[in-house]
Amino acid sequence: MDSPLVEGRNLTKRFDSFTAVDGIDFRVERGETFGFLGPNGAGKTSTMRMIGCVSPISGGDLTVLGLDPMTDGAAIRSRLGVVPQEDSLDTELTVWDNMLIYGRYFDLPRAEIRRRATELLDFVQLTERRDDRVDPLSGGMKRRLTIARSLINQPELLLLDEPTTGLDPQARHLLWERLYRLKQDGVTLLLTTHYMDEAEQLCDRLVIMDDGRIVAEGSPRELIAAHATREVVEFRFASEKSRSDALSHLQNTGERVEAHADRILVYTADGDKVASFLAGAGDTAQAASILVRRSTLEDVFLILTGRTLDD
Repeated sequence: MDSPLVEGRNLTKRFDSFTAVDGIDFRVERGETFGFLGPNGAGKTSTMRMIGCVSPISGGDLTVLGLDPMTDGAAIRSRLGVVPQEDSLDTELTVWDNMLIYGRYFDLPRAEIRRRATELLDFVQLTERRDDRVDPLSGGMKRRLTIARSLINQPELLLLDEPTTGLDPQARHLLWERLYRLKQDGVTLLLTTHYMDEAEQLCDRLVIMDDGRIVAEGSPRELIAAHATREVVEFRFASEKSRSDALSHLQNTGERVEAHADRILVYTADGDKVASFLAGAGDTAQAASILVRRSTLEDVFLILTGRTLDD
């Protein structure tokens, strides 16, 4: 079996008395897209900073590209592409100049930088903006430029920390398309996200993190099959009395019933059957709205931790 591109064993990160990453184990194989899914503060970014060789590990073992970040940090960084949470573009310069200057950090010949920059701006659909200053560009364009810039050294591993946070849906989907094309071209992607739909769209495998620990690992489909049900029914109510009355009727209708302040969730193999059941429960238990949907990674997280990814 080939050695993993990244492997952590009992990996730990502490800041004084606070433990941000608490003894996690994971491995990233060549050519796959691997994700760290979890809410803010789960330890995702701290893990990525250790992998990116900008934050030393506090305990355990970590290898990146077969090397030790403690002794081979510079060699590892030269072979990585990094898309941080916050764009670090030179906003007073043009799109083109951002690409050229970044390429020089890797001691590439200028002709090669120009060739790669031309190809990458076409890849992220920014060719027509190459002579524009960065500052007035939209958030989605800036993220695409950051990704293009991170690829100038043809990295073996691309690290993406919350790549679509703050983007509108159209910009997010365009970025997903670009990342999926990179995946098809064989680039290994390692990303953090708190968007369950992003993880489902992009990741071959992922770990779900909470409070610095890994609570589940597998492909999106495997995790949903192992921890959730085929469907979920969401009931919302106009009053607390309706919600309370409905809860008493719904308790035994599914494999799992979750009561929250604003809704009741019923995990079941047949959502329509559960929705129809409440219709015959009497006027006081009627829901203001009913949604039958398939289970998602967010449901897995809720079942495992008792809270949503946004909490």
